[in-house]
Amino acid sequence: MNIFADFSDRVIDAVKTLGLKPKDGGDLDLSRVAVEPPRDPSHGDIATNAAMVLSKAVGENPRTLGERLAAVLGGDPDVAEASVAGPGFVNLRLSDAFWQARLGEMLVLAGDYGRSEMGKGHKINVEYVSANPTGPMHVGHCRGAVVGDALANLLAFAGYDVTREYYINDAGAQIDVLGRSVLMRYREALGENIGQIPEGLYPGDYLEPVGKALADEYGTKLLEMPAPEALKIAKDTAIDAMMAMIRDDLAALNVHHDVFFSERSLHAANGAAIRSAINDLTLKGHVYKGKLPPPKGQVAEDWEDREQTLFRSTEVGDDIDRPLIKSDGTFTYFAADVAYMKDKYARKFEHLIYVLGADHGGYVKRLEALARAISDGKLHLTVLLCQLVKLFRNGEPVRMSKRAGEFVTLRDVIDEVGRDAVRFMMLYRKSDAPLDFDFAKVTEQSKDNPVFYVQYASARCHSVFRQASEQLGVEKFDRAVMRKALFRLDDPGEIALIRKLAEYPRLIESAAQALEPHRLAFYLYDLASQFHVQWNRGTETDRLRFVKVNDPELTYARLGLVQAVCDVVRSGLALVGADAPEEMR
Repeated sequence: MNIFADFSDRVIDAVKTLGLKPKDGGDLDLSRVAVEPPRDPSHGDIATNAAMVLSKAVGENPRTLGERLAAVLGGDPDVAEASVAGPGFVNLRLSDAFWQARLGEMLVLAGDYGRSEMGKGHKINVEYVSANPTGPMHVGHCRGAVVGDALANLLAFAGYDVTREYYINDAGAQIDVLGRSVLMRYREALGENIGQIPEGLYPGDYLEPVGKALADEYGTKLLEMPAPEALKIAKDTAIDAMMAMIRDDLAALNVHHDVFFSERSLHAANGAAIRSAINDLTLKGHVYKGKLPPPKGQVAEDWEDREQTLFRSTEVGDDIDRPLIKSDGTFTYFAADVAYMKDKYARKFEHLIYVLGADHGGYVKRLEALARAISDGKLHLTVLLCQLVKLFRNGEPVRMSKRAGEFVTLRDVIDEVGRDAVRFMMLYRKSDAPLDFDFAKVTEQSKDNPVFYVQYASARCHSVFRQASEQLGVEKFDRAVMRKALFRLDDPGEIALIRKLAEYPRLIESAAQALEPHRLAFYLYDLASQFHVQWNRGTETDRLRFVKVNDPELTYARLGLVQAVCDVVRSGLALVGADAPEEMR
């Protein structure tokens, strides 16, 4: 149960009970009524602004209206106290019995607690990573990979029909460079001294195995072929090898995709898919022949002072019109984007989410304009930009990878600190804020290391059950028995912990709506902190220990609380893409 959605209904019912009538004789607008946790927890459990947002319309003092509303809500059997604060906030403190009942529901739902049907029937495509297949994944790809994957997990948990997609940029100039780079390594594998890799080609030694594979399969035949034919073989072999490497790197990060979409497929049959997409835009009046003025400050790559085929994107929200077909008849890079988005729309997605690096900020308006043009405004598109990640070790910048030649590889980072630390810390800042990642800090075992602190809460939950099993001689604790004992939970710390657990369904829905998976990481840290505080209280005060051998009923009640913490931490970490360990050494 999302208790805030539940109490929103109760507040609306209470407002209706008051029989409020707007001064203008119209209907009462309840859309601005909010029900949420109060900013100051000492004020209560639930707060609503209903009196303040309705007072002007009904011509009543907000505090007076708040007192009337509090009197109605105070009659709710689940409300222990209703009060008015400030200019008219109504604060509710809920009964212990209400919280005990919510904990009982958590124990029944177990791993499904927090799961929502909010997105039922809605199809969403989340495209993330989409790195050029020209080398191993580097740390610059890491943040987008984690944000996209965790967001897809979150949306699916909130009930959406989610497709995780990777767009393979396997066409264009960078692939020709890749092919030429591999042919250099091929000649090297045949025994030729190639010297230093020429500037403009990819220097990393990750291409050596690809060159050797070509030498093993073709011998010297590629040297005897026409250059275009040899280059095609080299490109095809290299793309397959690079994508295998990328998939392996992503799997090490626990990142998975449902669809790998090849850009080359759009160029097949003389670009039939691209031509079809441009024709569709032409029929809708979004394409014309013309010239573009030179951009201010610098000349763009695809700018030319000749008549081209242009997308009239300024009429659908863009800053400038975009070239689709150059004067020589070749497609621009953006033309493939048109065909790709048309393909997504044909697959019946309602919402497209692109997770891109901050250097792609210039693509946002053109993609939004394209979505409007293709779908006549029906398709919703969101671009999430991920800021840079800076790597440090004990405060000092980390040097580049020897294997890659130019950057720190994703695998280097995973191998050093582990998948879970990488995933959690990539979410421990909002994606549009820069992130400093210090190898030393993410591996230290302290409260200052969020991933350790959350995973330690999981391990501590399991240690409580192991201790209870040893002391009570019970091998497995029944959730039904725990639920029957929950009425024994009345300590303020226990009730506060239940309240925190009760925020989880709202957190799932709000984070999904806002497309902000980082909220999960923040919530898990707060939950872990509150659990550790309660555990520490038990070490200091014997009566608050989770395991009370001389009071089995109270022990079962507290084990029910521990079990719920364990369930939510496991659930949240799974959405983040990390494990919930039973032990930590």
